[in-house]
Amino acid sequence: MKRTLRYISISHETATVVQRERYFIPDADKGNVIDSICEKFTDISGLLLLVTCNRTEIYFEAIASPAFAVCDHFIALKTKPGEQGDKKLFKQSDNTRTTVRQLLKVSSGLSSQVTGDAEIVHQIKKTYLYSIELKLQGSLLERAMQTVFRAHKRISNETAFRDGTTSVAYKSLKVVNDSFRGNHPDSKKILLIGCGDIVRQVLKYNAKFNFQHISLSNRTLENAVSLAEKHGCSLYEWEHVVRNEFDDFDVIISAVSNCRHLIRQIAPSGKKRILIDLALPGNMNNGLASRDDISFYDLDAISAELKDTRDKRVSAIGQVNNIIAEELKTYADWYRDAPLRAFLAEYKIVLTRKIEAFYDEQDADYTEETIAIVSHRVIRKLMQGGRTNMPAEVLDTMIRDHAVL
Repeated sequence: MKRTLRYISISHETATVVQRERYFIPDADKGNVIDSICEKFTDISGLLLLVTCNRTEIYFEAIASPAFAVCDHFIALKTKPGEQGDKKLFKQSDNTRTTVRQLLKVSSGLSSQVTGDAEIVHQIKKTYLYSIELKLQGSLLERAMQTVFRAHKRISNETAFRDGTTSVAYKSLKVVNDSFRGNHPDSKKILLIGCGDIVRQVLKYNAKFNFQHISLSNRTLENAVSLAEKHGCSLYEWEHVVRNEFDDFDVIISAVSNCRHLIRQIAPSGKKRILIDLALPGNMNNGLASRDDISFYDLDAISAELKDTRDKRVSAIGQVNNIIAEELKTYADWYRDAPLRAFLAEYKIVLTRKIEAFYDEQDADYTEETIAIVSHRVIRKLMQGGRTNMPAEVLDTMIRDHAVL
């Protein structure tokens, strides 16, 4: 039977955050999950386990094991005793073309919450390297990953789909970096207020900017402690925030829910300050924007600068879809010809011997070059006809028709 590339997926397109959390796989557990799947389904020769904050997907190469069975097994692994999994949250397919299309859409950023997200392809690459480490790259999966990387390069070079950023968290840090350019931006003291998604994204993106002096404050101390330890931040007491004591900070980025005008005043310090209010309703008194020593950005100001990027990415979606279609066709053609390639590899030695035997029977002189020419002609004919499992007498006839006497 022919090997097929298959997949199962739960993502932001099919499930809520709470539902996705049930099927999230920590890094420490990935090896055990993969081992369990491969032990259960012994015909799997390639497997890619992709886990992000927005999706958990398993791409696997198998002869007979269907996606629904792998999905059932995975749900059982992630479901506690007494609980019932929800298979309706998962997309799945046993069709190679459909699976490669899914992988291309995910890797391109078309299926991301942030259109054109370029981080996902790097996450996929990291995941694939893990598959290689486990010797689970598989021939179909390996070719699919080559297709993914080629499509990614084309999208980056041929479209505006990768231009700029659409993240308010990333843009906020860029504003800070650009504002202090030439004045040691990495030495500036930054206070992040809140522990929600936006602040978590700010801390994630800081790996690209490397700000060294970040403090974190939150109403719930336990959440602040956990996040600060994870990212190497200092803690700043919430009471100081409530009293608007910010003398030590060059930058304040706030994103706290239900805290309108939490920041009412900023004491003059004789130095430039940057205030970035990413909350709705706003955490900061917008009257602070009139101060000469303060550069003030609210959510609208940050988002306005991102609109052009979003518009460019949306306008490039058609081009991205065309690239995906072209690369998918190339993969499909390769996959269609796989049985013929296997046949030709198997009969390469047989073909050479048959050609030599033909010339010997004809008492004709021949060289290695002659053998190569006839082999090429026969193989080309086989490729054109898409023939496999070639009977010996048919192969003899083809050799006779294409031989040079």
